Amino acid sequence: MGLEVESRPSDSPYIERVWRSSSGDGLRQMTSVASAHGELVVWEERGRVSVAVRGPETRASRAPVPEDATFFGILFSAGTTMPHLPFHRLVDSDVEIPDATRRAFWLKGSAWPLPGYDSAESFVHRLVREGVLDRDPVVAAVLRGETPELSERTIQRRFVAATGLTRGAIRQIHRARRAAVMLRERVPVQDVIFELGYFDQPHLARSLSRFVGRTATRLGDPSEPLSLLYKT
Repeated sequence: MGLEVESRPSDSPYIERVWRSSSGDGLRQMTSVASAHGELVVWEERGRVSVAVRGPETRASRAPVPEDATFFGILFSAGTTMPHLPFHRLVDSDVEIPDATRRAFWLKGSAWPLPGYDSAESFVHRLVREGVLDRDPVVAAVLRGETPELSERTIQRRFVAATGLTRGAIRQIHRARRAAVMLRERVPVQDVIFELGYFDQPHLARSLSRFVGRTATRLGDPSEPLSLLYKT
């Protein structure tokens, strides 16, 4: 068995996706796909529970996978921020939260019960209520296609402050992830190029290699699974 991943959307404006997975014997590494979102991750390996906050990932990378481990994650929506652990300082990195147990972990000076796949929304609601999470509505509005009455420089500054990424970088990451999903669904390459606005097939190939870590022909390679990919 390789890496089994299950995910679901959320009706919380602070959550992009909730996911969980488990690893089996024989799997040593995976390809971590670029992501424009910060994330809280909980995993258990050999009876030890760990919790980490991860920042956005600007390119695909290889990551080790422990055997017989379980994972759970809350992918925060773009624009959601954690002021005491700002995502713009965690781009392509993470910070592990010390002293986590199977029941609780410490975050911003308080003990928090470990969230679960079905309780992510109530956990995040409490984070918001206690001031641990915040959200920049301008970033969310722009990504929905709205045009706030702000200068381009101000909008760009808000994006970088909230996410650590420019609006253009986020757009490129989202486009490459969407292309990968479409190709895995056997949408013809030329249709993907046209619909997503790539110049040509080499342009698509470079984007996939950088942000997804695979060429179009290797997206389904089972020997090294991909991290969370989903249809937005």
